[in-house]
Amino acid sequence: CKQEMLQKKNAVLVDGVILNGPIMDSKAGEKFVEEACKIIMEEVVQKADDVTEKVCEWQAPEALKQILDLEMRDTGECHQKILQLCRDVIKYSVKTNHPRFFNQLYAGIDYYSLVARFITEALNPSVYTYEVSPVFLLVEEAVIKKMIEFIGWEEGDGIFNPGGSVSNMYAMNLARYNFCPEIKEKGLSGLPRLVLFASEECHYSMKKAASFLGIGTENVYFIKTDERGKMIPEELEKQVQRARKEGSAPFLVCATAGTTVLGAFDPLDKIADICEKHGLWLHVDASWGGSALISRKHRRLLHGIHRADSVAWNPHKMLLAGIQCCALLVKDNSGLLKKCYSAEAAYLFQQDKFYDVSYDTGDKSIQCSRRPDAFKFWLMWKALGTTGLEERVNRALALARYLVEEIKKREGFQLLLEPEYANICFWYIPPSLRKMEDGPEFWQKLHQVAPIIKERMMKKGSMMLGYQPHRGKVNFFRQVVISPQVSREDMDFLLDEIELLAKDL
Repeated sequence: CKQEMLQKKNAVLVDGVILNGPIMDSKAGEKFVEEACKIIMEEVVQKADDVTEKVCEWQAPEALKQILDLEMRDTGECHQKILQLCRDVIKYSVKTNHPRFFNQLYAGIDYYSLVARFITEALNPSVYTYEVSPVFLLVEEAVIKKMIEFIGWEEGDGIFNPGGSVSNMYAMNLARYNFCPEIKEKGLSGLPRLVLFASEECHYSMKKAASFLGIGTENVYFIKTDERGKMIPEELEKQVQRARKEGSAPFLVCATAGTTVLGAFDPLDKIADICEKHGLWLHVDASWGGSALISRKHRRLLHGIHRADSVAWNPHKMLLAGIQCCALLVKDNSGLLKKCYSAEAAYLFQQDKFYDVSYDTGDKSIQCSRRPDAFKFWLMWKALGTTGLEERVNRALALARYLVEEIKKREGFQLLLEPEYANICFWYIPPSLRKMEDGPEFWQKLHQVAPIIKERMMKKGSMMLGYQPHRGKVNFFRQVVISPQVSREDMDFLLDEIELLAKDL
């Protein structure tokens, strides 16, 4: 084949490589994409609302390794084998778009967001300069502006990040930079002992961020919460005063709007009062609960959020924008975000370009290459409108309320607490334990119930529901309602299925 190529007119050979023409077979590639998209449509999209399908086709790790044939070889394999591999990947993956996937703080499928992801995956853009990503930079600007309006700020700034954990880290570093700007050049040496405050129910990313940024996990003061999981403002005040007496330098309070397990919302107004009194940056981790801002009925859960200095909000959770879609929003509009993170790379952010370089927003990010995550949220918002997004929030919380009332009616089901959001936490007590005296032995036995039920539902593939122990309480189920494809029938099924799976326990 190489000899034939060399015999052609103007054939060029360099270092043993023929440089004439492309080495890809475009027609074969297009055919493969067409056939693969057909598989995606048939096996993922068209089955997204089919409750007769399994949520997962469970296989143990070693068995799944053999099924998938994970070995990479010297020579490529034919398209038919690769297409079969695509089918297998779909078959053995968890169907997070299934109406009975309740395991995480994300679920369901939004068709507009999905198409947006198809477009961006095909275009393969990177969002740092206007010259290479004009549409997506303008989209991100428009989405951030609209999200800022819902927070209640008159102006602000922001950036989309790969996850709420990264948004929280951004905010922590930004608050520190605001407190001591010299840290960017001089580093940690010579700084006082910095201390930040977060509730006992905060996301674990707070500890990770403190560790990563060199603040240290011992310098995160965890504030006591009440029985509902909300930060107690009086305890925050005590800890701030304690830190000052110790000679430390408090600089940040991280409040939570929608905790991971209980779905609790900290009292933002009272926390903001303390922050103003002591000159502390207030960050609100609203990664989970932020989408309640879209609902006129439920936005009261975040009362006082407009007083925050920064907010993390993940539209890929309640609003189904597709993983990942996470924004850090900042009240400051003086360029603080860029001052903190800018490195002024001359090869990328030239100041003598032929267009307005203020649209080259990549210097506000710790990333260089960055996905256009705002686009899927924008396209979905354009298609549904604010009222359509609001309906999703309202319906999810109405379904949560329905499930709570059904739990109260059924023998053997016991709520941990009345939820205020979409997290419903409950125990299932099998018949064999219902007459048992409340005591250590009862709770020890009950602790074993949820893991067994979870194993059975996974192997059956009927649904997925999370469980965990929490703050001294034995294993309980945490059901989360998100997907607009979930119905009242699915709520009934969930309770029926738990009873069925546990009938012999």
